[in-house]
Amino acid sequence: MVKAVIVDDEPKAIQSLSWELSNFSDDIEVIRTFTNPEDAIDYIDNSVLDCLFLDIQMPTMDGFQFLGKLTNKDFAVVITTAYNDFAIKALKHEAIDYLLKPIDSDDLEETIKKIKKYTYKLANSTKIEEVLLNFNAKFDQKKITINTDGKLIFLDAEEILFVESDGNYCTIIMENSHKIVITKKLKEMNSILPENQFFRIHNSFIINLKKIKEYIKSEGYVVMESNHRIPVARQRKSDFLEKL
Repeated sequence: MVKAVIVDDEPKAIQSLSWELSNFSDDIEVIRTFTNPEDAIDYIDNSVLDCLFLDIQMPTMDGFQFLGKLTNKDFAVVITTAYNDFAIKALKHEAIDYLLKPIDSDDLEETIKKIKKYTYKLANSTKIEEVLLNFNAKFDQKKITINTDGKLIFLDAEEILFVESDGNYCTIIMENSHKIVITKKLKEMNSILPENQFFRIHNSFIINLKKIKEYIKSEGYVVMESNHRIPVARQRKSDFLEKL
């Protein structure tokens, strides 16, 4: 059963779409509906769903702003709107389809087919992901696995110099000066990296302790092998010295 959520500021639109979905498919269950996008964000980020039907024109925030605030995006997104000039933008936000209100029954049937196809592919990719994760954990202890933006990244921990935070994003700096930008917070990266080798030296930085070239005590920063200067936060200084 495909679990769907509807977010639309118009109760009548929600009622109409819910009826259409129940009428045209026995495989889709509308598990929640929301007229308030803020409430919907909290629910979606802490729930399991397969599909989101999302209105674009809402008074407190538009649908694209709504998508930008979600941390959980492992589901199909279908844009619903009374305006026909959002199609290209919808595709850029990785929506699988675009329905124009009032929703045509034939269009909805085609969308349902796309949703089923998407959820099938996602289920298969999840199985492959589990196999890769188990293989990496069992046979290659040196590599860490980062799940981000719909892909798995396998990195040798020995080749990571440091990680820098930029809000909801992190940049991983490698030995070869290669930079990898991922959609994870520094707190998440801290839980992934080996504790005996990496240390969160500052609110914005995690460093590889093996890659420190100098520690300038008088100025409160470390110099990495790449010559990057990383500040040492005052409140982390004593823990950092213990690690060294």
